[in-house]
Amino acid sequence: MRIKLLITGIVGLVSATTVFAQKGELSNAQDSYNSYATLRGQKTGPLAIKAVTDLNNAKVSIDKAAANAKTATLPLTYAVKGAVYASLTLRDTVASTSIPLFATAEEALKKAKELDTKGENKKLIDDAYLELVQYKYNAGVKAYQTQKYSIAYDDFLFYRSVRPDDTTAIYLTGLSAAAAQKYDEAIANYTKLTTTKYSKNPDVYSDLSLIYLQKKDTASAIKVITEGAEKYPGNNKLSKREIELNLQAGNQAKVLEKMEKAIANDPKNKTLYYYAGLTYTQAKDLTKAEAMYRKALEIDPNYYEASLNLGYILLNPGITAFNAAQKLPTSKQKEYDAAMAKAKASFEAAKPVILRTIEINPNSIDALTNLKQCYLGLKDMVNANATQKKIDALKQ
Repeated sequence: MRIKLLITGIVGLVSATTVFAQKGELSNAQDSYNSYATLRGQKTGPLAIKAVTDLNNAKVSIDKAAANAKTATLPLTYAVKGAVYASLTLRDTVASTSIPLFATAEEALKKAKELDTKGENKKLIDDAYLELVQYKYNAGVKAYQTQKYSIAYDDFLFYRSVRPDDTTAIYLTGLSAAAAQKYDEAIANYTKLTTTKYSKNPDVYSDLSLIYLQKKDTASAIKVITEGAEKYPGNNKLSKREIELNLQAGNQAKVLEKMEKAIANDPKNKTLYYYAGLTYTQAKDLTKAEAMYRKALEIDPNYYEASLNLGYILLNPGITAFNAAQKLPTSKQKEYDAAMAKAKASFEAAKPVILRTIEINPNSIDALTNLKQCYLGLKDMVNANATQKKIDALKQ
């Protein structure tokens, strides 16, 4: 009997020692990883080397702890394993080896999060997820830059799954979805983004309208661009896009009615006259467009966009008449002379406006191009060539 008790005692001692050893491996893994975490910012030198050594030691220890039945299912084991493998993933720049590491880290972290009911390992888990996010972000950017848009979408989607309210994550997921022609997913992400305070939301509204157009949903495109224009009334791009879409949809009367009401309520608002001019330009009513642009310039003589557009609509009839004259046969001399006289009158009317536009913005290639066209119409080759040199210089 005494022999049996002795044997039992020895077996118990061995069992306790084994458990202690495996818990020791878990503790070693945690200590090595904590040491690594304090040093991982080091890029070169002895400390950088120690960081790598600590991480590798942590992997060896956590693998042993995870393989032992006594410690394999502990919440801390999953948390440390997820953290160790997340760091290994982020440090690995080779896809064939980093992808399996990522899968191991993600699986461990999911289990760690599930088991950590008291939140004892929350910081460790959250920090590990952030490393996986950084890995997926890097991979997504690389995939997007190489036009692998579906892969980029999947990468950014993981980023967003971890940080659902991160506006950068939402934007990148929407952007890559649109590029991959996953239009419904792009719309869902961009629509979510418009409910946030994302700094680039005016561009998001513009992009969202274009995505709806890709789906041939003009009504939704107009609805969203109108919402954006109302939310950001000072954004010229959105206001212009709203006008363009409504005109393309045949809503000219609606746009003009809206402009007239706005001007009546705010008659000193130069921007309203500018957009009214733009609307009439799109509708090919150049007489009314000219009146609106001139009204905007009365309020602000240095209003570049109004000045540029005014110069264009004064110049355009001259270009049309000039080109028509060149197509006339020699037998139509009278008609030729009349067309050229009309063209000259338009060029002469446009010239001072265009020159004024260049005074406002000397580096405007659009204004300089208009001026060159004006000189060509007036057969002033010296100034036309000089203007072209200015354009070339600005393009360099």
